[in-house]
Amino acid sequence: MDERNFVFCSFPTIDWKIMYELNPIGIFHEKEGVTFILEQQDAVNKKIHYQSVYRLITLNVHSSLDAVGLTAAFSAKLAEKNISANVVTAYYHDHIFVPEEKAEQALNAILELQKRYST
Repeated sequence: MDERNFVFCSFPTIDWKIMYELNPIGIFHEKEGVTFILEQQDAVNKKIHYQSVYRLITLNVHSSLDAVGLTAAFSAKLAEKNISANVVTAYYHDHIFVPEEKAEQALNAILELQKRYST
């Protein structure tokens, strides 16, 4: 689990200067605007609006973008514990943003899942 807190922020259009200054760890273009995933402190420092604070759990397994079932398995396990998950699948790993206040509980749930499949 990453030590930092993260937030999701939306901008009507992409501003490359702001993007460079903020150095988001994730960007996604939607028809309504551009989402930046930022460290919470950067958003606070720049007075950027956000709604919720998340912690990041990165699965250390190298997962294929074509794999079937991994996202469903950890999503189901987190749902079982009433924990929302915002998943970003990158080239090498899956990254799960969970509510800050449930981060330890989410990590424990994923570790339970890992134990079940590694034995």
